Amino acid sequence: MSSIAEGAQTEAPTTLPREVWSLIGANAIVALGYGLVAPVLPELALHFGVSISAATFIITAFAVMRLCAAPPTGLLVQRLGERKVYISGLVIVAATTIACAFAQNYWQLLAFRGLGGIGSTMFFVSALGLMIRMSPPDARGRVAGLFAGAFLAGSVAGPVLGSLTAGLGLRAPFLMYGALLVVAAMVVLIGLRKSPLAAPAEPEEGAVTLRVALRLRAYRSALLSNFATGWSLFGLRFALVPIFVEQVLDKQPRNVAGLALAAFAVGNVAVVTYSGRLSDRIGRKPLLIGGLLLSAASTAALGMTDSLPVFFVEAVIAGAASGVYASPQQAAVADIIGKARGGPAIAAFQMMSDFGSIVGSFGVGLLAQELSFGWAFAISGAILLLAAFGWMLAPETRAPAPAVQQAPPVRPEASGELL
Repeated sequence: MSSIAEGAQTEAPTTLPREVWSLIGANAIVALGYGLVAPVLPELALHFGVSISAATFIITAFAVMRLCAAPPTGLLVQRLGERKVYISGLVIVAATTIACAFAQNYWQLLAFRGLGGIGSTMFFVSALGLMIRMSPPDARGRVAGLFAGAFLAGSVAGPVLGSLTAGLGLRAPFLMYGALLVVAAMVVLIGLRKSPLAAPAEPEEGAVTLRVALRLRAYRSALLSNFATGWSLFGLRFALVPIFVEQVLDKQPRNVAGLALAAFAVGNVAVVTYSGRLSDRIGRKPLLIGGLLLSAASTAALGMTDSLPVFFVEAVIAGAASGVYASPQQAAVADIIGKARGGPAIAAFQMMSDFGSIVGSFGVGLLAQELSFGWAFAISGAILLLAAFGWMLAPETRAPAPAVQQAPPVRPEASGELL
């Protein structure tokens, strides 16, 4: 089984395999389509005459189904391999997305979107597993940065493409997204066909089960920081920042609230790829701790802002801070899993982000309502601070541990990173 020691075994960065580029390209296509339908999904629900809360529940239902589907998806990946599950997931999301375009009522739309959440988990967990196993040990941070950067680029370009198709109606983006998902499936199918890198791990390579992974301090720290990411990114930024901008910062219109969210994305895109490369050279912990600390401080500061221009500047800083630790966090999980089979462990890692987003979206709203916007931002910053403290106690995953060097192949039970 691969171990944490793999991260520092190669002295010079290697050329990334073509399979990795296929995965990165497919990730950008998926994100492009998601950005295309996300703005119009609540509008399509409202078209059926439901309440605003029912329309927004479409988004929540998708996240809940992703969360519920993660454990069985991890087991499915463990049994069938990442490639089959990845393509199957893309096909499911493509079919359900196209079905959304032909939904005749709200309940059909809700059912189709919920089923799409299952497929989304399937391709996300398997894509992360493929990325981990196909990445050269000395380039895991670089691949994680490119993977995240491709998704961000697609997410930003999606709404722009959607604005160009506004005259085609509310259902057209779903048909376009379905077509893009079919293209992504073809990219993966062709790019990974007969690839030894994408073949299921052999039994002798071992497996990192969830039970074994939970014994590792670094893995537990990754779970905590991914929960904090879900809370602060999807919960705080997407659920509360638009309301804060509109109601507190001189009651700005919605298009300005959208610009505020774009400011976070600009900061993130600016650093996420470079931070991944840097983590391959100096290790994961410095960037994880530094990025989480800066993210905690900048998030708390957002709630004390009463000027829109200052808020934009702080939003760029907060986005950059999350970009500093995002790639090293994913690379750290790759260090832990290595070339072994780790479906359940990867699924649990993904679950923490979804769980954080669901709890965070409700939590920040309740805090803002019962206390204040400032408290909602401050407590969100405290959660990020707690995640930084968790990584302070965790070992560096990129560097080999003495116990790992002395007893290859190392089982997590034998390493010095258990408690």
